[in-house]
Amino acid sequence: MSANDLRSSDTMTTTTPAKLDGKAALVTGGSRGIGEAVALRLAEEGADVAVTYLGGAERAEAVAAKITAMGRRGWAVRADSADPQEVRAAVAAVAERFGRLDILVNNAGAGFVGPIEETGPADVDRVLEVNVRAPYLYAQAAASRLTEGGRIVTIGSCMAQRAAFPGGSLYATSKAAMTGLTKALARELGPRGITVNLVHPGPIDTDMNPADGPSAAFQAGFTALGGYGRPSDVAATVAHLAGEEGRYITGAEIAVDGGFAA
Repeated sequence: MSANDLRSSDTMTTTTPAKLDGKAALVTGGSRGIGEAVALRLAEEGADVAVTYLGGAERAEAVAAKITAMGRRGWAVRADSADPQEVRAAVAAVAERFGRLDILVNNAGAGFVGPIEETGPADVDRVLEVNVRAPYLYAQAAASRLTEGGRIVTIGSCMAQRAAFPGGSLYATSKAAMTGLTKALARELGPRGITVNLVHPGPIDTDMNPADGPSAAFQAGFTALGGYGRPSDVAATVAHLAGEEGRYITGAEIAVDGGFAA
């Protein structure tokens, strides 16, 4: 065996610790789509991960089972993001079960597209409760438990950066509010070594917005790349922000949108 062969062999047998070993994460709305992809990616990186869900218990349990199969602790927690008490209880339960909380990913959301004249008060309340109040309350509950190196990542939307078509005023309003929360909270928690960031996905191929759906070509046409992204594209960015390599990124808005806002 040559020296080069020996070096190659040594390299192949070297074990690199997972980036998030020993960390505990909570991903809201983690039973499908972007939330599921984020939860699985964090588990792949070494974290124990809890996911919240409202409906679809079987899907949430399936995600938790996948996490467990990786050798991590996975847990599905039912929590209505529109209910402040359930939000706080979910954070407390996850921190107690895992013995710590290091990463919060605010992913759960309520979608709404429609003319402003046809948007009722109940629509406004639901979207703002889930998309604005819940991320604030999740962050508030998590802040007292996160220690130095803690991470908060919120999933926003490309519609907060570019109103490319009509009908999105309520949804865009709710997602734009996350910019203020992210930047102000980054300032508040920065002295404690906690980072806070916002990720804006573009058109992503999920059950809610499939790449072969009736409006897919229309949405894809607004991107610079001319197509949909994958949930794993968003998950990769969240994982980077959640790890040590993201330690010097805070108060930032990061677009994973195929150039939707370009």
